[in-house]
Amino acid sequence: MPQIDFLVIGSGVAGMTYAIKVAMQSPNHKVSLVTKTTPQESNTNYAQGGVAVVTDLLNDSFQKHYDDTLKAGDGLCDKDIVDLVVKTAPDRINELIEWGTSFDKNDEGELSRGKEGGHSEFRILHHKDITGAEISRALLHHISSLENIEVLDHHFVVDLITDHHKAEAKSENITCYGAYIQDLKTGTVDTFLSKITMMASGGIGQVYETTTNPLIATGDGIALAYRAKAQIADMEFVQFHPTAFYDLKVNPSFLISEAVRGEGAILRTKEGEAFMYKYDERKDLASRDIVAKAIDFELKKHGDDFVNLDCTHIDNEQFYHHFPNISDKTAEKGYNINKEYIPVAPAAHYLCGGIVTDKNGRCSIDRLYVSGECSKTGLHGANRLASNSLLEALVFSHQSSIDSLDRVNDIVIEEGIVDWDGSGTVKPKEMVLITQTRRELREIMSRYVGIVRSNQRLERAKKRIKILYEDTEELYKESIVSPQLCELRNMITVGYLIVEQSLKRTENRGGYFNVDCE
Repeated sequence: MPQIDFLVIGSGVAGMTYAIKVAMQSPNHKVSLVTKTTPQESNTNYAQGGVAVVTDLLNDSFQKHYDDTLKAGDGLCDKDIVDLVVKTAPDRINELIEWGTSFDKNDEGELSRGKEGGHSEFRILHHKDITGAEISRALLHHISSLENIEVLDHHFVVDLITDHHKAEAKSENITCYGAYIQDLKTGTVDTFLSKITMMASGGIGQVYETTTNPLIATGDGIALAYRAKAQIADMEFVQFHPTAFYDLKVNPSFLISEAVRGEGAILRTKEGEAFMYKYDERKDLASRDIVAKAIDFELKKHGDDFVNLDCTHIDNEQFYHHFPNISDKTAEKGYNINKEYIPVAPAAHYLCGGIVTDKNGRCSIDRLYVSGECSKTGLHGANRLASNSLLEALVFSHQSSIDSLDRVNDIVIEEGIVDWDGSGTVKPKEMVLITQTRRELREIMSRYVGIVRSNQRLERAKKRIKILYEDTEELYKESIVSPQLCELRNMITVGYLIVEQSLKRTENRGGYFNVDCE
């Protein structure tokens, strides 16, 4: 029964920055960072665009970044949180740079700034078109130098440990005491007791058929917290990235960064007609919710499966310098972007809701902190402003580290926690029971709970998901736990939450659009 001071679930920018901060500030405390595959595999690693931060006070300002964030969030952002994030952003970026992250610079040696949809100024710091991968590289390298951080790869969190796992009388308040974690190399489920737990498990994209998220993005943290009775909100606000490379055979979809439109790329129908001018005065640089809905409308109007992204007028050398990964990937798929349009379609990309937190990353369960995409901090409101996601993770992992370090010495490891009991369970005879249910769930979510929804489709999705839930719970009770089964269970929970909270929303805001709310 391992006993640790800080248990960190997830190896994206949120989990790693939190682990680094608590480890550096308190070298006598033990930190365990758990990830279900390798530490490199996270949503952060796939982030192309960059980090939004005001570094040019001559042309930009905190107020402009604040206003852009509020406008993108369609009136549902927490203004105090937005103010906190925007104003502390430069300090968090400077820390990344100190830890070895390399951001692109211009010929004068200054940080190069890009522009993306919804931004009024050039403020996106980037490393080519693989910013997330560069940040991950730097953070992992820094973690390797800290002796009090233990990285446990190929470990899957089965459940959070809370009061109902105690052998004796239970409190009315809910407290997190750690987690039951399966070592995927041995199959053993161990009881990890911790003073503080940080949930930084990432996104939910794999709930949909078409997504830019990696295969690991199955909403585990949100489902774990929901089962532990944490407060969950804004699950209806699923952001669809407007421009994923159109290829139904590939999962995840390859993302064509929003920064490409920032460089001047134009969306066109299959017939070559530019159309964004009809939907927003910002045209192709409108916020993601507007662009995604516009594309969805054009696809339905013309009966097409994709639209085109025109980069042919952008200087070839300039494009390759800024987007080498996109250039190579599209060439690999047979497209000469100097002469041909890129076929794109919207794909599930980011969840604006999740586990509700305060400004210090605390959620409704004591001793459980939350950061990154699995959280609902109030920054994004109804729609995330481009490149605010990595920034949010940096800020709230910092806030959480300060708050949790103030408490950790006063917390005693809980006694009387029962070990995991897998007695009486057997290995499923047929994996098709899991794989087919997962396929059905993703199809239901994509057909009925996509960019444009209706009450009838949502009610149908709710009925279908209820059947999948009942079948899967029955299978779970009799089966030895496995990541495949646990992920399916978590995905069904996330699907249910998206549908249930969609049905409760009575007005269209930001990334949520229901034809019955007009």
